[in-house]
Amino acid sequence: MSDTLFPAPDWPSLPVAGSQARFPVRRIFCVGRNYAAHAAEMGNEVDRAAPFYFTKSPLAVVESGATVAYAPGTADLHHEMEFVVALGRPGFRVAPAAAMALVFGYAAGLDMTRRDLQAAAKARQRPWDLAKDFEDSAVLAPITPAGDFGVIGDQRIALSVNGAPRQEARLSDMVWSVPELIADLSRFYHLAPGDLIFTGTPAGVGAVGAGDRIRGEIDGLAPVHLTLGVAE
Repeated sequence: MSDTLFPAPDWPSLPVAGSQARFPVRRIFCVGRNYAAHAAEMGNEVDRAAPFYFTKSPLAVVESGATVAYAPGTADLHHEMEFVVALGRPGFRVAPAAAMALVFGYAAGLDMTRRDLQAAAKARQRPWDLAKDFEDSAVLAPITPAGDFGVIGDQRIALSVNGAPRQEARLSDMVWSVPELIADLSRFYHLAPGDLIFTGTPAGVGAVGAGDRIRGEIDGLAPVHLTLGVAE
């Protein structure tokens, strides 16, 4: 085996509630416009024909409780609170009825977004990569095994900044359910253990700044925390 030219990056992993084992992150898929009220606040309609996706690098992962620098290249950094699905089994062309068998567990997550860059990309009909896929943009709480969480239903999902409420909805408000999302993604990818699916954000997204403390909650899951430092 040949030597690498430089040290390979450490692949991120996440703690698992009630276990010493950690969950290695393989890929991150994110669902766009999966809450109708959020789509409306952004001036969009939900395309109910099919969900759509963007991705983040696994190296964007940062664990809950961290303090990170305000993201470079933006003057309008936004929070987006999300229910995250962690896969523990492989699947390809899976039927919705069989999709939940792929799930290892769930976590509360933040999809941090450079909103000004996203708006500019949309105006030019360009990809959202600069707006979505950057360092420390995928913030995750410990993963709760699926059996400890129970059935996905009308659990509350909410976010506050410095103690002030910003986002609140129910998981039942999602346009596309978790089994529908897994089944649809499996049409295009060989899904595998370590894959994460951010399932979309409710209405109420907004700007955050240096010094802000973000807390996201989902009933039955460990909360996710993030503190923003000054820009580098």
